[in-house]
Amino acid sequence: MAVRTTPAPPGPRGRVRPGVSADDRPDALWNMERSLHRRGFGAVAGADEAGRGACAGPLVAAACVLPAGRRGRVPGLADSKLLSAAARERVYEEVVDRAEAWSVVVIPVADLDARGMHVTNIEALRRTVWALDPGADYVLTDGFPVPGLARPTLAVWKGDRVAACVAAASVLAKVTRDRIMLDLHERWPEYDFAVHKGYITDAHSAALDRYGPCPEHRLRFVNVARARDAHAARGLQLTCPGAMVDDGSMRPVSGEPR
Repeated sequence: MAVRTTPAPPGPRGRVRPGVSADDRPDALWNMERSLHRRGFGAVAGADEAGRGACAGPLVAAACVLPAGRRGRVPGLADSKLLSAAARERVYEEVVDRAEAWSVVVIPVADLDARGMHVTNIEALRRTVWALDPGADYVLTDGFPVPGLARPTLAVWKGDRVAACVAAASVLAKVTRDRIMLDLHERWPEYDFAVHKGYITDAHSAALDRYGPCPEHRLRFVNVARARDAHAARGLQLTCPGAMVDDGSMRPVSGEPR
């Protein structure tokens, strides 16, 4: 498990994609934090993760405290899933530049397989909040509660669409993970991680069937375990005594009846 408190390697810049829905207007996005600030909570952190549903690659969690007032109004900020890849890169740079505190935690596949997704997901969110410096007075988490934070916290349904700090955390987590998946694509190009980022698609499933899983696939996923077993069975068939070899003449191998 790794904790990052410095920006991920630089990526491409771009414009924010137009067409963000009315429910995600910047004014609405900051209402929850403004309310908490008025109640005396100075540093409000948001926490979110990326990669929970992927069958390959790490889980990445992030936490972020945005400053109150105009500086905290990150241009183009929205739930990372509503932004194009280029827009996420731009917003990422703005968040890193403006945040009072931010942190990122990367959970490798080995830990996910050893401990299970839910346990490691909660632990990653907990650790990324603990890593904030200065720390938060209040924490908003996306979707489900995170126990053990030792400070007031609230789980917010679709928090990355209604709370700016959670949206900022979602962008930090998503951009960091996407950059990792691009690096993994260079190591295992046959799986096309650069396109699907480790999530299940028809092309990804076809690659799994053809090549079997690589070390970055999560063996707790049924489709990955099935591909591993099928690939191992094919390998066994090719190496066991009595297997047929097609050399153009279809002559029987030793042990085969004539």
